[in-house]
Amino acid sequence: MESQKSILIIGLLLVSFLLWTNYQRDNSPQTVTPTVSDQSQDLSAQGSDLDSYLNDQSLADENSNGEIEEFTLDATNGLVTSLATPANSNRIITVTTDTLDIKIDLNGGDVIEANLIKFPVTRGSNDSYPLLKPQTNVKHIAQSFLIGAERNTNDRALYTSEFNDYELTGNSLSIPLSWRNDAGLIVTKTFVFTRDSHLIDVSYDVTNNTNAAINFAFLARLEQTTNDVGDSSMFMPVFRGAAYSTADDIYEKLSFGKIADGVPQRTTTAGWIAMIEHYFVAAWIPPQEDTNTISSRATANTAIISITGKPQAIAPNGQGTLTGKLYVGPKDQETLAGIAKGLDLTVDYGPLWWLSQQLFLLLQFLHGFVMNWGVAIILITLIVKGAMFWLTKKQYESMAKMRALQPKLTQLKDRFGDDRQKMSQAMMELYKKEKVNPMGGCFPLLLQMPIFLALYWVLLESVELRHAPFTLWITDLSVPDPFFVLPILTGASMFLLQKLQPMTIQDPLQQKLMTYMPVAMSIFFFFFPAGLVLYWLVSNLVTLIQAKIIYASMEKRGLQTK
Repeated sequence: MESQKSILIIGLLLVSFLLWTNYQRDNSPQTVTPTVSDQSQDLSAQGSDLDSYLNDQSLADENSNGEIEEFTLDATNGLVTSLATPANSNRIITVTTDTLDIKIDLNGGDVIEANLIKFPVTRGSNDSYPLLKPQTNVKHIAQSFLIGAERNTNDRALYTSEFNDYELTGNSLSIPLSWRNDAGLIVTKTFVFTRDSHLIDVSYDVTNNTNAAINFAFLARLEQTTNDVGDSSMFMPVFRGAAYSTADDIYEKLSFGKIADGVPQRTTTAGWIAMIEHYFVAAWIPPQEDTNTISSRATANTAIISITGKPQAIAPNGQGTLTGKLYVGPKDQETLAGIAKGLDLTVDYGPLWWLSQQLFLLLQFLHGFVMNWGVAIILITLIVKGAMFWLTKKQYESMAKMRALQPKLTQLKDRFGDDRQKMSQAMMELYKKEKVNPMGGCFPLLLQMPIFLALYWVLLESVELRHAPFTLWITDLSVPDPFFVLPILTGASMFLLQKLQPMTIQDPLQQKLMTYMPVAMSIFFFFFPAGLVLYWLVSNLVTLIQAKIIYASMEKRGLQTK
């Protein structure tokens, strides 16, 4: 196979892969709802957003239709009617740490807002990235419940807090929320925040001062609207939806469409649930030694995924504790891997995740030396191309041998004419005699494509490259080159590679396709992250140098290079 065809195949495979990925993301129909142009919109109107959330939440509680909710107990029937909940912003407490700006609703103790302080919305801005948010059109909240074996109310417990505002000053901050009733049941829901961490410990301490044993279980869920927030495109096909883990399926994604179609309930040891987006994830992680049940459901424009722990019996005048962990932060692989098995797979590298993870570790290792992700990309490209040099050499030599056989193949065609069977047999005998593999030019390409695609996902999905500067005008490797310099240079390098190879294609249409291929690919690269285009540019330049070296070696051995 000629190298011009190889370039065309690479381009077609890449575009086809991106189209397929985009189709997979959108193949399930979703409810058509009003959209917002930017997920990271201005959050300055906090008061109205919270009021809207409070009103919507009160209405949602009234229309729960059987979803398991938090229940409370009274002395007459074993179930407590919760206190009336006033719909006003006094329900909201604020927690500020070095990594998180959190708002908690005292009605149920839900985390309704989480801003990631160390991750600005845009490079250099003062606005923290809003991962959890109460706004109706982009609602995303983390709820936790104390549930029992039976219930007869959808009301939530209204907790009390000593202060309205908390700030982390030491290494950890513990925030207890309290609730009690006249029957003697006391519940303390505690949030524990730790410095330099996005992981929140959540616990329920229950004191049963009643005369009857009570069964409790910890239920946690993530709720998110399914509106299209415009954070994905054909060239950046980012998954936004739910995910979970079980003992059998270490990582399983759930699109909003799948949730709407209905997903079977899963019971598993350990496990976790999550809502994921491009660079960030919100996840509930129950105790990993327990048996937990995972379920999901959807409404007109909302998707919910839940995980419920094993019920715990608390004897009369006894005490019990139920715990869970909430992670709201970046998809940092090392951190997530240390929290729960498979949670690091929310860094969604696609089907080649096993290869992407190794390439990322190498990229991270190189960054540790040079402290610049752009330079690290250049170095990993040199390493990968160097490791693949022997394949590139075999590819060029195979193509050279095929060119040398062209006169003999023409003679066979003239001799056998339209007799395809005899023609094929004669060609196979010729290849065997001359020790030429007709697939020798394709095989190296097939080995290189997975590496390119794996690197594509590393550069697209790794949060470390978000807002990472390179040099001069490239201030963010995760977005396209603002002045299109890298795409133009990449197209020029592809043109030079094309000119370096003899044009043996005779079909006029194919010749035109090959001539304009660098131009078409340059246009595609206008939409690619700058980090990926940088990789392709350096790869092309290295290939040009390798080709010169290989051709010089072949000419010394008398092999035809043109």
